[in-house]
Amino acid sequence: MWMWTACALLVAAYLLGSISGSLLLGRLRGVDIRTQGSGNAGGTNALRTQGWRFALGVVLIDVGKGALAAWLASLVELAPGPVAFAAILAAMAGHIWPVFHGFRGGKGAATLVGGLAVAWPLALVPVLATWVVCLVLTGYVGLSTVLAALALAGFAAVPPVDAARLAFAVVVAGLIAFTHRENLSRLRAGTESRFERARLFHRWRGRPE
Repeated sequence: MWMWTACALLVAAYLLGSISGSLLLGRLRGVDIRTQGSGNAGGTNALRTQGWRFALGVVLIDVGKGALAAWLASLVELAPGPVAFAAILAAMAGHIWPVFHGFRGGKGAATLVGGLAVAWPLALVPVLATWVVCLVLTGYVGLSTVLAALALAGFAAVPPVDAARLAFAVVVAGLIAFTHRENLSRLRAGTESRFERARLFHRWRGRPE
């Protein structure tokens, strides 16, 4: 009975993840951001093509569904563990490959953050710190996100090691690297776009004395 409940939860988490914030709000506005900018259905492309208000709504939805998936897992297990982490991964998979939107979605980072906020809030410290520092120094959102996922794996490897958390973090790092493979390719080629407004260190260093 427990196994069937866990399986039903994972299916529900995937379907929940398949509700794309950008595509849902885009329908209300009459746009499909997959036809604009980078073609990605995530928050960064939403910000670049539709503005910060639209992007904020997208992020809130995408973070919320990760949080909800992790919360639903609490109905199956008393403390966050393998089921919660599997539910977060299922929600991320739904976000990346949404069944409701032709399996073309976002990159999964916001949904991951929502899941961590519920199932493993302490992990948000190294994840968000790495993301912010890298973004301020480089202006590369994709690179910042990949390094933040690697920071999660590094944090999970700090003793005492929890096998479920470590396995989850390693899978997440691989998944985030995969969804950002085009960003990494453009970075190697020198054609990756920068978020110039976020390069606070560069702007501060460039100020005249």
